[in-house]
Order: sequence, then C-alpha cells, then structure tokens
Amino acid sequence: MRFLVLLYEDERAWAGLDADGRAEVFRQHDAFSAAVAAHGCTIAGGEGLASVDAATTIRRHGDDVTVTDGPFAETAEQLGGFYLVDAPDLDVVSELVRLLPEYTIEIRPTIEV
Repeated sequence: MRFLVLLYEDERAWAGLDADGRAEVFRQHDAFSAAVAAHGCTIAGGEGLASVDAATTIRRHGDDVTVTDGPFAETAEQLGGFYLVDAPDLDVVSELVRLLPEYTIEIRPTIEV
C-alpha cells in the first residue's frame, strides 16, 4: 500500500537555521530513509518543494479559470516536501515519520484511479 507523507513547516524556520541546524535536519531525513528500508518498506518518491513564492494556483469554476501567484491558502505553515512510501499499513508509516524533523505531517493513503 502507498502512503503520501506531506511535510508542513513555517518556511521562516528553515531560513533561520545555521549550517549545523540544517545538517541536523538532513540527518533526520537520512534516519527516516534508513528506517523505511530497515522495515522492508520503500520510498517510491519524494522531493522538497520550492518556496510558496514560486507557487501558482489555478482555480476552475466551470469555464472560468483564475491563475494566481502563490498557494491557494494562506497559512502559518507551508507544504515543504513529500515522500511517497510503500508500506504494509498506516501504523508502520506513523511510526517511521516520527524520525523526521519537527514538521506537521499529514499521511494519506493513495488510491488507484
């Protein structure tokens, strides 16, 4: 089963980290990746995302299309990246994501379309 792990954080937190702080964040991502493999699961994909300043939102309402710079919602936290994880169940993924840095983490099972 595949799960999308969405990572939310305040972008200013990353910008405020020094080199040691950033190295620690990367160490935690590496620990997560190693634990996924140790549990016999796989990461099918994952990326960090550019700042919300680089986002474009497209809204469709019938034939009307609106294109807006920036994200759809204005929030204190922004979607900063994701992992697509193959794992047997939600319990395993919920355990593994605890190794990631202090993000707000949303986990969603994917569906076959």
